[in-house]
Amino acid sequence: MTVAPSAEAQRDDSGRPVPPGGWVATTDHKRIGLLTAGTSLVLLLVYGVFALLMRGQLAQPEETFLAPHTYDQLFTIHGSGMIYMVMTPFAIGMGIYLVPLQIGAPGIALPRLTLLGYWLYVFGALTMLAGFATPVGAHAGGWFSYPPLADSEHSPGAGTDLWIVGVFLAVTGTILQGWAVLWTVLRRRTRGMTMLRLPLFCWAMIATCLMVIGAFPALLAALTLLAVGRADPSVFASNVWNIGYQHIFWFYGHPVVYVMFFPYLAAVAEVLAVFSGRRFFGYRGTVLSLLVFAALSMSVWGHHMFATGQAANDYYSLTSIALLVPAGVEYFGMLGTILGARLRPRTPMLFALAFVPQFLIGGLTGIMVGTPVIDYHVTDSYFVVAHLHYVLFAGSAFGLFAAVYYWFPKVTGTLLDEGMGRLHFWLLVAGTNLTFLPMFALGYLGMPRRVATYASFDGFGPLNLLATIGAALLAAGMTVFVVNVLWTLRRLYLGRAEPAGDDPWDAHTLEWATPSPPPRLNFPADRPVPPVTSFAPLLDLKRREGSRP
Repeated sequence: MTVAPSAEAQRDDSGRPVPPGGWVATTDHKRIGLLTAGTSLVLLLVYGVFALLMRGQLAQPEETFLAPHTYDQLFTIHGSGMIYMVMTPFAIGMGIYLVPLQIGAPGIALPRLTLLGYWLYVFGALTMLAGFATPVGAHAGGWFSYPPLADSEHSPGAGTDLWIVGVFLAVTGTILQGWAVLWTVLRRRTRGMTMLRLPLFCWAMIATCLMVIGAFPALLAALTLLAVGRADPSVFASNVWNIGYQHIFWFYGHPVVYVMFFPYLAAVAEVLAVFSGRRFFGYRGTVLSLLVFAALSMSVWGHHMFATGQAANDYYSLTSIALLVPAGVEYFGMLGTILGARLRPRTPMLFALAFVPQFLIGGLTGIMVGTPVIDYHVTDSYFVVAHLHYVLFAGSAFGLFAAVYYWFPKVTGTLLDEGMGRLHFWLLVAGTNLTFLPMFALGYLGMPRRVATYASFDGFGPLNLLATIGAALLAAGMTVFVVNVLWTLRRLYLGRAEPAGDDPWDAHTLEWATPSPPPRLNFPADRPVPPVTSFAPLLDLKRREGSRP
């Protein structure tokens, strides 16, 4: 077990003592990162249960398992929760934990602001869920909450008001944390860590935080407009404000897709490089593609509005298709890394390998819905549901689990069980594709999204039953994951866990040069930061020492 540095060593860069802080008021970036990521994983299970309930309702035609209004609440809070409270916060939480370690810093910039962001996020999530305790129930107007559907006439009750407040608090917290991560990577790099020696994950966090700072305030503006419109119904009497709300919302709503993509892509890239035994292929091109991707993300929001007739279809279709260029660079980088290499098929690598083709499906179908002639046919159908879930679950969630299995020994000092990890992986691969592939066919055949049931003569029953069976496999896989984590943590608490060592994967980046778990200030005096000569400093060091060919 790692021994923490002495009290004399607990000082920051200016020599001032660092307060311990506990967990509630901690200023240790590692604890704040763990709180953020851990909270999002707990909420992932909660919102996952909502999805299972919905799939139970849709398993058969004309099912009455859930009342329509209950179903509407579940799909709204499931979608809102996964985007606002799970995938985005976990991505930022990874940045809070890993960026200071990867750049050789003793801590994060603006630690109290980072902690404030976490507590705003927690209170926001609790406020959103509190809507279920109100007389009318939780918000039922969708994660986008278009007016007039979300105005006080069509969505009465406090549930919608709590949803607005909850999302506002959580997104404000994410913006604060994004500022802190960006400022850290720009200002607290160790000696020799130039910008083009940053690990790919740090570059992904730079692009992510730029989008958070640039696009997320638009959501706050949209929520403010919605709140004003609920207090004064005349605001949304004009269609100008209804369409205006959609423009403001989707200015946030498309960049957030890449906020929920870049950190997981970079985690997959690091895993692919480490388990291929070579540095990442096309590093500079991938860095440039991330920045181009982030810039283009701010120009494509209107493709969500083709069906309104109020968007410049040619322009938004062109910018949407242009995203293929930086995306292609990133995919070629991943493929170039693994082709011809001797791969080590450990659990993190399995999730990383599955990420590549599954997210490709989500990306290519995104280009399809970004083409007006196709979008007119599939808009608001289950085709869009399938596309979204291939992006956020078949893609980003697989990147999330690759990251969890990869960095778990750094965080705890021990590995998750490999056998349960592989079972988790195969259940998720089978469940993901059995759940979401049929939805493309359902959407093409005309099944609308956000409906609580359907008629037997529509012919949607067999495909929906397949999707529900797939969801059961996903639930089984997530159960295995939870058991694996809890069983490993219990063994660690009882002192029975086998130490993983400081670098169990033979990794490339600086976080693996410090003890596992890292001490309060990351790099103790007897383990200084290794020299940085490239974006893979540990690989360079091992080759100089002759431990790697």
